[in-house]
Amino acid sequence: MTLAEAERQCFERARLAKQPRGEIGVGASSDGRKAASFELNVSSDFLLGKDPSAVYDSCVMSKAGEAPSRPLYMRPDWKG
Repeated sequence: MTLAEAERQCFERARLAKQPRGEIGVGASSDGRKAASFELNVSSDFLLGKDPSAVYDSCVMSKAGEAPSRPLYMRPDWKG
């Protein structure tokens, strides 16, 4: 796998290590029926309290065989 692809995939894993992600949907139809949906993504890295930067580094190393091109906290899209 290329370094760029590994960094993309591992970035999402690091985000989930920082905090769970989820969404809630609610709707109603004109005939009065109601619908709701709920989705929550929680990673084992989050539950174990792992540092997102360490998760990112080890993930990229295992997928691409080399270290990330820059640390997680230096990425402009990281909101740490």
